Amino acid sequence: MSAFGSVFMPEMAISWFDGSQWSDTDVVSSDSLQLHPGAHVLHYSSTCFEGLKAFRHEDGSVKVFRMDKNISRLAQSSELLALPAFDEAVMADMIRDIVARFADEVPSPPGSMYIRPTHIGTEPAIGKAAVPSLTSCLYVLLSPVGDYFTGGDKALRLLLDDEGMRCPPHMGMVKSGGNYAGALQPIMKARAEFQADQVLFCPGGDVQETGAANFLLIDGNEIITKALDSSFLHGVTRDSILTLARDMGMDVQERELSVEELLERSARPGCEAALSGTAAVLTAVGTLIYQGKEYPVGNGGIGETTLRLRRALNDIQWGKADDTHGWLTSI
Repeated sequence: MSAFGSVFMPEMAISWFDGSQWSDTDVVSSDSLQLHPGAHVLHYSSTCFEGLKAFRHEDGSVKVFRMDKNISRLAQSSELLALPAFDEAVMADMIRDIVARFADEVPSPPGSMYIRPTHIGTEPAIGKAAVPSLTSCLYVLLSPVGDYFTGGDKALRLLLDDEGMRCPPHMGMVKSGGNYAGALQPIMKARAEFQADQVLFCPGGDVQETGAANFLLIDGNEIITKALDSSFLHGVTRDSILTLARDMGMDVQERELSVEELLERSARPGCEAALSGTAAVLTAVGTLIYQGKEYPVGNGGIGETTLRLRRALNDIQWGKADDTHGWLTSI
């Protein structure tokens, strides 16, 4: 079985900005990309991307989940990185057209077609450490993926880090490669020393996010998660889960959550915690590790509310429930 996201469709959609205008979208081989070795992205990390999915429904149709929201976030990331602006309608066409081209390759649930729009600065200028790239490239990769839980759905172990942070506070809402690279060493250290699956960054005791997902605490009818600000990623899955939780009558609280409150609540019977993201949708957290001590969340397993929320989102994505929020785009 190939690793998640390691198999690609043979072609991708691409467009280049020459400093004054965007080229017409082209479809090219996805096995290479020609860049000057001095390209801005390779030296100064002028890069951002998105992750979204297309799903095959029982009637054979293919739908993309929350495409508009992901495109809007890519445009926001591009602006915050001072990359050239692009037409969001053109990006929507790029996604629709390349997915339609490989519609027959979209797996049936629980599989999907993972879509990776990417924007990079291409200007060959190594003297531009403090100046944006005037030229750039947009492309859309496709990767057919199976069930994220092929290896067995299990509750994760999280190391709470109240000293470090995932990225500079003003960069958190940018979906940029550098943010992920910066979190690698803490995650690798946590795996080696504590057999943790991820690090939950809590700078100054403020519970934020892990290296690659948003964090949700579920205590009875309450869902508590950090209120949106520039310090962490505004997850599309996070937004979807919170919307469905409100639909179910849950008390959704977007507010500050301290490590102290997190540990106090996690000891309560029935308490749950989860990570939300495009790949795994909603993944249960069973153990928190803090200052060398382990704290089980509730019973330490996968909670019923976590499963119910994940199922509710999957049912919409897979066409088993009505799309009352208009989240699906037909291909």
